[in-house]
Amino acid sequence: MKRKQQVTKAESSRLKRRRAPRLGRRRKPVNLRGLREQQKQVALHAMKIADFYRPLKKPVTLRLDADVIAWFKKDGKRYQTRINQALRKVMEREMKAERG
Repeated sequence: MKRKQQVTKAESSRLKRRRAPRLGRRRKPVNLRGLREQQKQVALHAMKIADFYRPLKKPVTLRLDADVIAWFKKDGKRYQTRINQALRKVMEREMKAERG
């Protein structure tokens, strides 16, 4: 039977101080000075969503038609992300329609 390895107080405090790894890639800051007003608004909107909004992801089992999956997979990797984006657009459109 294997014995658990004891962690010293120094190692424990060092491990607690370590920062959790960041998920995703770091984005370069956007220089807004040289952009036109419309480009500024687009860049700010993209920054809000990409940099600050990280919804909780939940694993699910979902049965989709084979042709739908093939259509999303034709562009390569990250097809699940594209499916999620398509579903989010439909959700937001319906929520907007419900409000007014």
